[in-house]
Amino acid sequence: MNTSQAISAPAVAGLADRRLDWRHKAVPANANGTSHAEFLAAKHTLADLQTPLLTLDARALKVNADRLAAWCTDHGVLLAPHGKTTMSPQLWAEQLNRGAWGITLANYAQLRVAAEFGVRNLLLANSLTDPQAIKWVAAADATILSWVDSVATVALIERTLADTEGVLDVMVELGGYGGRTGARSVEAAMDVALAVNDAQHLRLVGVSGYEGALAHTADDAGLAAVRGYLANMRLLHEEILGAGLYGSDSVIITAGGSAYFDDVVSVLSPCMGTTAETNPTVPNSLKVDLMIRSGAYIIHDDGFYRVISPFSREGGQPFRAGMHGWARVVSQPEPGLAILDAGKRDLPFDEGFPEPQLIGPALGGAMEPLEGAKITAINDQHCFMTFPSNVTVTPGDVVRLGLSHPCTAFDKWSVIPVLADTGSSTDAGSSADLTVVDLIHTFF
Repeated sequence: MNTSQAISAPAVAGLADRRLDWRHKAVPANANGTSHAEFLAAKHTLADLQTPLLTLDARALKVNADRLAAWCTDHGVLLAPHGKTTMSPQLWAEQLNRGAWGITLANYAQLRVAAEFGVRNLLLANSLTDPQAIKWVAAADATILSWVDSVATVALIERTLADTEGVLDVMVELGGYGGRTGARSVEAAMDVALAVNDAQHLRLVGVSGYEGALAHTADDAGLAAVRGYLANMRLLHEEILGAGLYGSDSVIITAGGSAYFDDVVSVLSPCMGTTAETNPTVPNSLKVDLMIRSGAYIIHDDGFYRVISPFSREGGQPFRAGMHGWARVVSQPEPGLAILDAGKRDLPFDEGFPEPQLIGPALGGAMEPLEGAKITAINDQHCFMTFPSNVTVTPGDVVRLGLSHPCTAFDKWSVIPVLADTGSSTDAGSSADLTVVDLIHTFF
């Protein structure tokens, strides 16, 4: 897919003209006033930056993006990466360039960012209930699919668009008890599908859901919950087919975050293809695509996704961790305790605390594995790091941190430096290339 067709290449390229200044905490003071392009032309390295800091790894981003794109091609499924993970049009472009159908987003504000950068195909993984948002989507010059999970939501959209000619393409969302949004049973979801069929301003184009809200582990119980839910999604699709409620001859079934996308394909792939092949009892032949929405995969991590990702669980080659935190020791007030200058305002902590990996006397200098150290608490601006007695830690030392959960890392940074290759979690720096090769802009 050509980026110019899927997203505005000039708009993305225009980020290189943005000026860097005091508003971007990753930018050093001596680069104040330079443009993105000028900063890169200066060939800065990690040593030119300062702590606290979040960086990305260019090699990891490429490996991860290439790998899932190839996996989707091999399995014949569409990919609409959840863009809320990064809110970075530069990274969206990389995903679209590798054949992604479009970008998934979570709310109206995020849709407006995507529209500003000319993204052509969008999936809103939510129901539209704000009147301004409903009217904006109905009038948008882009393909935008959204979800509905109740008859009341269908009625709200109908009232909002009553005096317009707007028509929303919607998908019925199936949820599960204890989950997030979504009709709580196949029967309730069928009521929603019937309401859409009767509506003047909605068209039913698929079935949607999110299995990650129902499990948080890859043990037998977690996987059973996911697979049972997906089986219900398939049942819902088949009942909608049988009732002739789809309003298009091309429909989409979508589920799949970064934790269980393999199970999504395993359970739902029998629905793919034309219904003349998969369900001959359906009067009119429809084309059915399966779409996954993995978002965190392009960054991956050293925590939650390292454990739960299908590529980690398969025992094969996992995704590479594509982000790291860098923090400096500001105090060593007690034996075995160091206070670092990064905290909740800088690093993710909701899916596990950062993991100390390497330590060295200077940012960008030689580092050694930091064995036995642990982050035990995090304040707004500080981490508490304990370490064993055989390890020497001094104020001014720099610690590289492995992180968990990209979705709550990116929102803390408006500009994120990209290093060529930060090496592995135990690499002491001998094979790392710490040249700054790009700056990623985010729009939260």
